[in-house]
Amino acid sequence: MNVAIIGSGGREHAIAWKLKQSPQVGKLYALPGNPGIAEGAECVPIGVMDFARIEQFVRENEIALVIIGPEDPLAAGLADQLSARGVKVFGPSKSAARLEADKWFAKEVMRQQAVPTAEARSFTDAKAAEEYIRTRGVGRCVVKATGLAKGKGVTVCYRESDALEAIGRIMRDKVFGSAGERVVIEEMLSGPECSMLAFVDGSNIYMMEPAQDHKPVDDGDTGPMTGGMGAYTPTPVLDDRTIVQIERDVFVPVLDGLRRDGIDYRGVLYAGLMLTAAGPKVLEFNVRFGDPETQPLMMRLQTDLLEVMLATIDGRLDQVELRWDRRPALCVIAASGGYPGAYQTGQEITGIADAEALGDVKVFHSGTARRGDTLVTDGGRVLAVTAIGDTIAAARKRAYAAMDKVHFNNMHYRRDIAHQAIRRA
Repeated sequence: MNVAIIGSGGREHAIAWKLKQSPQVGKLYALPGNPGIAEGAECVPIGVMDFARIEQFVRENEIALVIIGPEDPLAAGLADQLSARGVKVFGPSKSAARLEADKWFAKEVMRQQAVPTAEARSFTDAKAAEEYIRTRGVGRCVVKATGLAKGKGVTVCYRESDALEAIGRIMRDKVFGSAGERVVIEEMLSGPECSMLAFVDGSNIYMMEPAQDHKPVDDGDTGPMTGGMGAYTPTPVLDDRTIVQIERDVFVPVLDGLRRDGIDYRGVLYAGLMLTAAGPKVLEFNVRFGDPETQPLMMRLQTDLLEVMLATIDGRLDQVELRWDRRPALCVIAASGGYPGAYQTGQEITGIADAEALGDVKVFHSGTARRGDTLVTDGGRVLAVTAIGDTIAAARKRAYAAMDKVHFNNMHYRRDIAHQAIRRA
């Protein structure tokens, strides 16, 4: 069957790479795609929010399945529009996508369903939010823009002044635009973070292997929050008992709450979790594959991804089996210097072929472009250098050996991905 992937990042490259391994895939398209995806699919210069052109392309090219990668088109209802035309779509509806698009909506669902999460208040008025910070008497908190902010709308605050500055940036300076019209101020939780992703078909939940990502831009989990600077799977912070607990106490009640409100959730549901002394608590939900967790997950997945996606859409997840390579996989993000703030683009990239020649390595493109025959940087997160190995330590060693082969001007990457797992080992 002909398949189209909506998106242009490392997540979409990893999905395309895995789909190309399926004998059921006919023509594979990416809208708009990137130079890495173009190695195995036809990239078409149509933006992810250009719904009219997407629909026309799908119709004219007899696309049987559309996979929506990023959150913005999901939140805007692309899945609904295409489904109404009889097209199979992997990705939840607009109403279901509110779990990610509106953090306060997600909080309300969790409260109604008694899902463990941080205590929080929401504000649409900057002055009221600032007054709350001044009167609560505790500087430690987390300030979040409630809308979509590419993973950058979260500020961890250790002092009252940090929280006041975050509110000012989000609500007064509008650094995230309309995403910051409302803020959520949460208690600060402590403990290891992890990511649990699951396929959901409306009634069945199929948990994927646990993963752990690194959000802060610098070593030691310091610096501003990003969309993710690296990830690995599996993570030793989660055992089988805790995974069962997360499915029972988080995924099942949230999906039951949505179903009670008439929302049929189909696609991937991602829970970002903090493993506190009182048990796992939800930090956030995403309504699609995570980036960069998808890259190492796809390296390990042995089941035909197309089969799983079709089963998710058709409500028959109970008829498939997810098989995983037993070996851990790890990815490190090569970012443009200055990210997540201002950064330069157009820097020539070299060494990808040398990196992949090491074996058990795949370099996924996140923010790249072609200028003639030259590959150049075209985003904050540029590449996801991903490797698999017999242990997490071996996968990390191989990933960093591959990273040493890659070069572009002012390249920045963390040198301590999976440091917690290595210490535990």
